[in-house]
Amino acid sequence: MNPVKWLLYTLLLFNLFQFSTSIDTITENRSIRDGEIILSGGKVFALGFFSPGNSAKRYLGIWYNQILEKTIVWVANRDHPISGRSGILSINGQGNLVLFQGNQSTLPVWSTNVLVTSLNDTVAQLLDSGNLVLSQNGSENMLWQSFDYPTDTMLPFMKLGLDRKTGLNRFLSSWKSPDDPGTGNYSYRIDPTGFPQLSLYKGSDKWWRTGSWTGKRWSGVPEMAIDPVSNYNFVNNQDEVSIMFVVTDPTILSRIVVNESGMQQRFTWNRHENKWFRFWSALKEQCDYYNHCGPNSNCNPYRSDVFECTCLPGYEPKYPREWYLRDGSGGCQRKLGMSTCQNKEGSVKVARVKVPDTSVTCVDMSLDLNECEIKCLSNCSCIAYTSAYSESNSGIGCLTYHGDLMDTRTYTNAGQDLYVRVNVAELALHAKNGSLGKKKIVAIVISSSVAILLLVALVYGFYRRKIKVSISTFTSSTFLDVSLSGKDQDGNRRNTDLPLFDFSTIAAATNNFSIENKLGEGGFGSVYKVVISLLKSLDLNLFSELSCLFLT
Repeated sequence: MNPVKWLLYTLLLFNLFQFSTSIDTITENRSIRDGEIILSGGKVFALGFFSPGNSAKRYLGIWYNQILEKTIVWVANRDHPISGRSGILSINGQGNLVLFQGNQSTLPVWSTNVLVTSLNDTVAQLLDSGNLVLSQNGSENMLWQSFDYPTDTMLPFMKLGLDRKTGLNRFLSSWKSPDDPGTGNYSYRIDPTGFPQLSLYKGSDKWWRTGSWTGKRWSGVPEMAIDPVSNYNFVNNQDEVSIMFVVTDPTILSRIVVNESGMQQRFTWNRHENKWFRFWSALKEQCDYYNHCGPNSNCNPYRSDVFECTCLPGYEPKYPREWYLRDGSGGCQRKLGMSTCQNKEGSVKVARVKVPDTSVTCVDMSLDLNECEIKCLSNCSCIAYTSAYSESNSGIGCLTYHGDLMDTRTYTNAGQDLYVRVNVAELALHAKNGSLGKKKIVAIVISSSVAILLLVALVYGFYRRKIKVSISTFTSSTFLDVSLSGKDQDGNRRNTDLPLFDFSTIAAATNNFSIENKLGEGGFGSVYKVVISLLKSLDLNLFSELSCLFLT
């Protein structure tokens, strides 16, 4: 065996059996010191002391026990490291888990700090889920759990979100660096306002959104639609708003992490290659960054040959110069004269998008999509709407927008449909460009076709009347009395729609008024057939009208 692998396996066995500490509980009579660990019942997770990266500081944490590459999933004293290997974890006289550095008579470095009414048989147990639970021995009354205070990692069966009754808010926060698990600059939490959504924050600023919950997944995480091993549970009621995922196969190890660079990543463990496989990650492209194209815009990363930012229907760039220099941060504003409270208004569908930030929406879960449209168009302040849950054909719930539309982006095979309110002129424009729904397109095409047919009928009637007038003019005696100068008998220039020809041209066209070209005669004189090839000086475009007068 390779010496390096032999050493790693030896260290693993040492961790499994050192000090015979393979138990999964800590009691008032059983503490652990630096160098000792406890294991969950199925030996999936371990709890003990560690030093991250190149740091010499010591932390109490939980990691995967059977993975040689130590992967930390929880840290107790992340902002209060211990110097040296003097750490002790125990249960004190008040029934709390406490972490001391050195002498236990000093103030603890970290504590669960909960009120324990009964001090009998308080125990802390590490579960195979990776959850460290403090409870009364033999009781289901849980006093405290590490899942309520996550660090940078979300595990299966862990909830993220807000307990509306207690105010407890569970969220992830990044490490400061690979060598420092202290609270970093990025956090991943549910925003409970409007229609709840998960967001990644850089400090207090939104950095990325998952989009709203569609009924089965987050609209801004397309990979969730093809996740074969996980089920998701989203809860939004008067008691809590939370998200939890479970893995259908308990042998699969999976985790969601916010790293120190501001990346949101989902990993699964590949047992064949012994490494973590990244299933999906966020902030892969410019359109992932929150509001990259500014308000009232849509970011489309698939427009590789042009600017990824476009204005939503009815909007135009707020700063055209910067926009056309490919700086979309200023966003878009309503087109000049684009009122949204007129007759004959409608909506233009923007398909397959992460719908705008839902933290500012008005929510009515009793309406379907059709009812949602009626509600929006009847309120002058409503500028867009969408379904809350879009997994059904008619949609469930109604989200309406009444201000700027923030952070919209396009997907090829995911997202939801957003409907933006516009006036009749904008409706016609988007019908021409093919961006309206089928019913609206059919209505506009039918009305346009009727208008075109009426116009054609009017033109045809005018043309036939013109031809009749022209024939009458040519068959009148005045036609033969036209002088070479184009003037009538009174010396005034004629105003006719037909071209005038001198006598020599007509004589040539009739072969000098040959008897062979004579067609007959009537009350106005003789009528002759014109030989077309002889009218060499005649423009053929004008000749089309004359042909029906001289030829039979």
